[in-house]
Amino acid sequence: MTSPTLESTTAAAEAGDLSRHGIQPAGDVYWNLSPARLYEESLARGDGRIAHMGAISTVTAPHTGRSPNDRFVVRDEHTEEVVDWGKVNVPVTPEHYEALRAEVVEFLQGRDLFVRDARAGEDPTHNINVRVISESAWHSLFAYNMFLRLDSVDHAGFEPDFTVLHAPHYKASPERHGSRSETAIMVNFGRREVLVAGTRYAGEIKKSIFSVLNHILPESGVFPMHCSANVGAAGDVALFFGLSGTGKTTLSADASRGLIGDDEHGWSDEGIFNFEGGCYAKTIRLSPEGEPEIYQATQMFGTILENVVLDERSREIDFDDGSITENTRASYPIHYIPNAVLPSRGEHPKSVVFLTADAFGVLPPVSRLTPEQAMYHFLSGYTAKVAGTERGVTEPVATFSACFGAPFLPRHPGVYAKMLGEKLREHGSGVWLVNTGWSGGGYGVGSRMKLGYTRAMVNAALSGALDEGEFVEDPVFGLAVPTAVPGCPNEMLTPRNTWTDGDAYDAAAAKLAAMFRSNFEQFADQVSEAVAAAGPR
Repeated sequence: MTSPTLESTTAAAEAGDLSRHGIQPAGDVYWNLSPARLYEESLARGDGRIAHMGAISTVTAPHTGRSPNDRFVVRDEHTEEVVDWGKVNVPVTPEHYEALRAEVVEFLQGRDLFVRDARAGEDPTHNINVRVISESAWHSLFAYNMFLRLDSVDHAGFEPDFTVLHAPHYKASPERHGSRSETAIMVNFGRREVLVAGTRYAGEIKKSIFSVLNHILPESGVFPMHCSANVGAAGDVALFFGLSGTGKTTLSADASRGLIGDDEHGWSDEGIFNFEGGCYAKTIRLSPEGEPEIYQATQMFGTILENVVLDERSREIDFDDGSITENTRASYPIHYIPNAVLPSRGEHPKSVVFLTADAFGVLPPVSRLTPEQAMYHFLSGYTAKVAGTERGVTEPVATFSACFGAPFLPRHPGVYAKMLGEKLREHGSGVWLVNTGWSGGGYGVGSRMKLGYTRAMVNAALSGALDEGEFVEDPVFGLAVPTAVPGCPNEMLTPRNTWTDGDAYDAAAAKLAAMFRSNFEQFADQVSEAVAAAGPR
């Protein structure tokens, strides 16, 4: 039998350690199993299939994405004055939390358990130890992939700062637990715990800890960010902010630049650092031509394919099939990307890129922002949903998510926007707005920006090539638009020129501008006049 610190399957040896969490396990407890062992345990339980080339495939339906309406924060003396209560941070009483916790613990201790000890935060000063206790082997593999992996020395003296009690098959009760459904994700900063119940979607594990870091790091002067990051050969770091589907992971996985991370980072006085040890990439319509590094990672042992369709006979992967969900995912350790930077840290960013998928087809494909415009668009956090992606969506719907990550922000968005402004002023980072959405018309009329053109625009911005050229001001949005970008047709840089009907463009642009102004009213009294005036005309 192996050391209980690293890998154990006996309940008796480890029950004492789990007793600190109130768990007296009746089944086996598996501590920090290797990916190979977690494969074996998953397959033995009928909880996954081996895909062609070696990834493990899982299905999480009916939950194939996050459940934002089922996320709660315990309202107590630790959170009362600092959490931004509302539809994002829904309060739950300590009594309801304790009632759910007691039932989750009872549920878990009647099953075999998988424990993963890990770390969140690559910075040696600003990090937390995370323990994930789950009934599911493949979710333990997810935690292995997504958090920072520990060595034997780290394991020997491990003490968790935050613990996730993960019971995906336990159903919460609105009457007993104060939840809205049978799904509940509850964060308790006083207990330093997270409860996850009623959903198999693995992203809830990592995003709950992201929310924890978003709450605690500002107190240490660290700016937590929902962004990807990469670095050029000269050490020039770039950040990519954007909501799901805007290209945050795709554009940061550039073979010519080192990947620092694809989703969550902190910006401290020393520079930037990844919160995670892995990537969680969207894979719908993934191809080896468009995203070769990510595609290669999906063909490797240890990768988790979530809700991706397999051929029933060959087990080959069909990335074009969205019959389960459009939100298909792959989870893999960051070192599966050949140009990953290890450890995942970098200098202060030279460039900051805001990504938006504008389904109205009116925003310029690339534009330079002033510091005031950067604050405005950061607080706005705009992208658009398109018809067919959600039930009832029949035309483009503007989505504004403050700081490009409102669902993960326990504090008021103004706290994070203020930190961004301070960092930009201190380090002189350039800021760009890149539209990865539609051109030549809105969704259903125009066409999606070609990835090759978007990469050319991003590369020109990061290299400084655009700074040497001329800019014109967009008459509606007030953005500085370059007149030429190497590798891109000049006519596509001015959105109105790509539309066959100029009047239709004017109407669509005016409609989106009004949406921006309406959304920003909630922030108008919290920012300077210059920032409030930096939006559309």
